[in-house]
Amino acid sequence: MATSPNYGWLEPDNTDLVKNGALAIRTLGNAIDSTMATMTPKSIVDAKGDLIAASAADTPARLAVGNNGETLVADSSTSTGLRYQGNYAAGKNKVLNGDFNIWQRGTSFATTGGPVPYTADRFVVQNSGSGGSITISRQAFTVGQTDVPNNPTYFLRTAYTTQPTSGGTSDVIQRIEDVSTFAGQTVAVSFYAKASSTFTISAILGQGFGSGGSGDVYTGVTLSSSSVGTSWVRYTGTVTLPSISGKTVGAGNNLALYVRVNTVTSGASWDLSNVQVEAGSVATSFQTATGTLQGELSACYRYFQKFGGTQVNESFPYVGFSYSTTQGEGPLTHKGTMRTTPSLAFSTLKVSDVATYNLAVTNLTLTSSGSGLDSSYLVFTVASGTSSGKINYMRTDASTAGYIYLSAEL
Repeated sequence: MATSPNYGWLEPDNTDLVKNGALAIRTLGNAIDSTMATMTPKSIVDAKGDLIAASAADTPARLAVGNNGETLVADSSTSTGLRYQGNYAAGKNKVLNGDFNIWQRGTSFATTGGPVPYTADRFVVQNSGSGGSITISRQAFTVGQTDVPNNPTYFLRTAYTTQPTSGGTSDVIQRIEDVSTFAGQTVAVSFYAKASSTFTISAILGQGFGSGGSGDVYTGVTLSSSSVGTSWVRYTGTVTLPSISGKTVGAGNNLALYVRVNTVTSGASWDLSNVQVEAGSVATSFQTATGTLQGELSACYRYFQKFGGTQVNESFPYVGFSYSTTQGEGPLTHKGTMRTTPSLAFSTLKVSDVATYNLAVTNLTLTSSGSGLDSSYLVFTVASGTSSGKINYMRTDASTAGYIYLSAEL
């Protein structure tokens, strides 16, 4: 008798006697049955993308397909030794502070309409129309909530006590440094949002070519939904950004994300969390730009640094000298390298030297000569009391109101 080429089953041959045919067929059938009993039935997989894994030796098991953008990893704690998880590659998200953890300037900002230049670090809130009473604030998630995954701590809220004239739109904006970011590529945008009542929501990516550059180019993102309601929902969308070939790029060029709601009304508010912009055609699980809280803070220092404002009598990394009874100067060391030579704002500061203590600073300027990316050269003025040639230091007064702000924002 012959044998099959793959499994070696006995098969009837044309030279066999007819009387042996039934036995040969039975032998072949039993062999096939025994082999098939060891094979994995196709019914074990029942959805597109399912995988056949194993829960033990010679024990096949189904691994259900993961969510879009997730990665398959080994995990000995699961029944199959495998699981899907979000893509947490550091640096994939070009939005800084996308989880709204960092608020160097404060945690609540009131305006009577128009733009609010920088609230949570790296974010601008812009409202069309004029007037109205608007508050942008940091809000805390309820501990243990599951509506927005991975237990974020804070979200941003824009609230309208009174509506701006003509209603209009409300944008939360982040300008990402360098207009070449994702130029000519497919980009995935994602964020979580909810509102006190139903609004229309949209997202736009703006290629800003900076001072002296080509005109800005705006590209709408088609989101998974155009309506935001009273429950947290993740909105995702993709778009292919135009090439910047042939464009003129000037100073301060950027890629700006606009998250927008339309026709805001008195008494309404809307909330935003976990904002992400990444390369690719699928929105993956949220990850901050650097992957750590300290890394995110350090990255924000490139654009803005705050000294003071957290405790009384807080000293600054500044040592200077007086050159008259009313003026002095010296370098302030930055917390990290800044994007460009910054601008300065201040409030409620004191200087002291070996002879005189707690002189109120009436003016403070940053000089272009001696200032740069890693330190700023400051000139202070007091009413009187210091002495030429005296070494001095600078700090806040006996409150938390004193500060120095350095800004190199786009």
